[in-house]
Amino acid sequence: MPPPRRALLSSLLRLRACSSVAYHPPRPQPPPSRRHQFVADPNAAATTGRSGLSLGVGSNPLDPAQLLRDDPVSITASLWVSSFRAAAPGDAAPPPPPPSLAPFLTRLELWVLAYQKAYADETGSYLPRSSIPASTLASLLTLRNAVIDARFRFGNRLTPYLQSPRAGASPDPATLSKRKLRALLTTPGPAPFQDRVVQELLLLLLEPVYEARFSPKSFAFRPGRSPHAALRSIRRSWAPYLWYIRGDLSPLLDSPDPALVVGALIRDVRDKKVVDLIRSALLTPVVTARPGDDDASKKKKRKYQKKKVLPEGEPKPDPYWLQTFFGFAPEEALTQPDWGHCGVLSPLLANVCLDEFDKWMDEKIKEFYKPSKSDVVGGEDGIEQGNTSWPEFVPTSGPDKTRKVDYIRFGGHFLIGVRGPRADAAVIRKQLIEFCDQRFRIKLDNESLPIEHITKGIMFLDHVLCRRVVYPTLRYTATGGKIISEKGVGTLLSVTASLKQCIRQFRKLEFLKGDREPDPQPCFRMFHATQAHTNSQMNKLLMTMAEWYRYADNRKKVVNFCSYIIRGSLAKLYAAKYKLRSRAKVYKIASRNLSRPLKDKKGQSPEYTNLLRMGLVDSVDGLQYTRMSMVPDPDYTPLPSGWRPDHEKFLMEYIKLTDPQTVEEQRSCIREEGLITPQDQISMLVWSYKKNAVLLPSKECDDQGSIEDHDSDTDELNNKELGHGGHQGDHGHQGFSQPAKMS
Repeated sequence: MPPPRRALLSSLLRLRACSSVAYHPPRPQPPPSRRHQFVADPNAAATTGRSGLSLGVGSNPLDPAQLLRDDPVSITASLWVSSFRAAAPGDAAPPPPPPSLAPFLTRLELWVLAYQKAYADETGSYLPRSSIPASTLASLLTLRNAVIDARFRFGNRLTPYLQSPRAGASPDPATLSKRKLRALLTTPGPAPFQDRVVQELLLLLLEPVYEARFSPKSFAFRPGRSPHAALRSIRRSWAPYLWYIRGDLSPLLDSPDPALVVGALIRDVRDKKVVDLIRSALLTPVVTARPGDDDASKKKKRKYQKKKVLPEGEPKPDPYWLQTFFGFAPEEALTQPDWGHCGVLSPLLANVCLDEFDKWMDEKIKEFYKPSKSDVVGGEDGIEQGNTSWPEFVPTSGPDKTRKVDYIRFGGHFLIGVRGPRADAAVIRKQLIEFCDQRFRIKLDNESLPIEHITKGIMFLDHVLCRRVVYPTLRYTATGGKIISEKGVGTLLSVTASLKQCIRQFRKLEFLKGDREPDPQPCFRMFHATQAHTNSQMNKLLMTMAEWYRYADNRKKVVNFCSYIIRGSLAKLYAAKYKLRSRAKVYKIASRNLSRPLKDKKGQSPEYTNLLRMGLVDSVDGLQYTRMSMVPDPDYTPLPSGWRPDHEKFLMEYIKLTDPQTVEEQRSCIREEGLITPQDQISMLVWSYKKNAVLLPSKECDDQGSIEDHDSDTDELNNKELGHGGHQGDHGHQGFSQPAKMS
């Protein structure tokens, strides 16, 4: 009788263990390795490096191709998931510390991903991982080793570990003379390419850690939290507030204190290598231009310069319409932090410093919250009620109503709303001045923190928060089933675009002059462009402006005004270019939206359809939004309660689905409903197949007799499948060979 299968397996494992203990083949001792190399363990079958990668015994630890084993996107995704899982709400205990970031510094896959991002910023094109040359991978490995061994210095132009992808952008210092070396070290210029790769790597590591810990009330320099999200958040939940405090902490973004930044950083990140890298980026001086350098360059500048031809690898500048739209940036978005050699890491570090202010404001929101049972805004349980179907509706106020405070921040600018007496706003302002003086060393006073009433209009992100009276039609069913319609009255929170601010921006861009009666000015920067190209550029600008004012109540009015200014500017440009003397003649030939072609010869232009049919002219698109009815309506879609960006929503859903407790709750709910999961259904089918296959007789035994009853041989069947002994007769051998015959 053959032994059971489990017994055979146990004996084989015991025999293999005894043989491995009895004999050890001689192995050569590896040479002493450096700290950053993957060290081969003589007592293991595979080597494991500092990063956790397993390398074969015969592999080369300095070969970049053998270190690129995992997907870098998967590595960063795991860091995002672990950070959000650690900071997930629901636990009363404080969030645990974030995972250690030092092992991620040794992952060459992340260095390659950081190189790809820096390459895209440098050249304007994406470089696939398979297209990276072997010499670049070797240089990345050298840069990684220099960072781990603390030999890397920001702003070091004499020791380039990694060359820029653009040819001639960074010459080899070994081939330069002393005069050129002195000019290289003293002349200001862009940061070395290797610095940007290190900055991108630090951003990949730090962003998931802090995005899981940042306050949901900050909306600047963060993925998925745009100015539109801030405006929609205000429209949804800021209707009850009467008093507002506007503040500006931009001095902190202009000239940061390195000790303050590092102190805020080490509260969540305890990895010494990461903190030392950021400290050196903050403390390393940046080469700036001397006072007389600009004057000398202006004297050498020629009056007539040849048109510059961009090199093949150099990215093209932004188009004119995009540069013009950047001129409409609101005041809150004008200040972009740029701290020393931090580069793209500066906005994240600014939010790290200001996160302490966000936490302080969260405590003040809880401190000043005094609910009232007779108010729809909040109850004793602290749950926000309000008008869920009409969140912009302003509830009634009074001394017996709920008192509360809310707060929102965009970059260095913040807005505080107070529902209650003005004395509460004065107390918050006093405490705010003391906190900023002690923590950030920023001197604020009552003039820099004005307390304004909602009736005066509050300017934030180039939009005015105010109240407007509406007269809706109320329909209800009275007694007897009669439907009654009558006019009502109510007050809504209005978020409107500032037309004065729009005029001010157009005047700064030299599109118009005058205040009371704006007069469009010709746009001479498009003088040498064709009519089709000029109209196309301005249409892109108008579409972008319409999208920027998407959530403004006066979207139609302000976008139509922008179209009027741009159309008048182009009409004056075409009048000067084609010598038509006035805008009226331009409109007469080119129509109202400037869609018909203009010619510089005397006489009227031939029919546009004939020229277009013969292919002699380009298709000229008319200007959009020339009439107010053509402008899209404002978007009043309410922001959902507890809104999160899409990537955070997906992360939280993934964490919830991978939680064992959630899976067990779903299984118990399915069992209570009497349902069955697809996995259980497949398991039942497989088990039924195995059971029937074992009990079916083979063809050789069909003439000898019939099979036994299913119910009487269930125990014997289980023993045969598990290998627990029992009678190993002919039926057992025939049963196990039957599935092979059936297949």
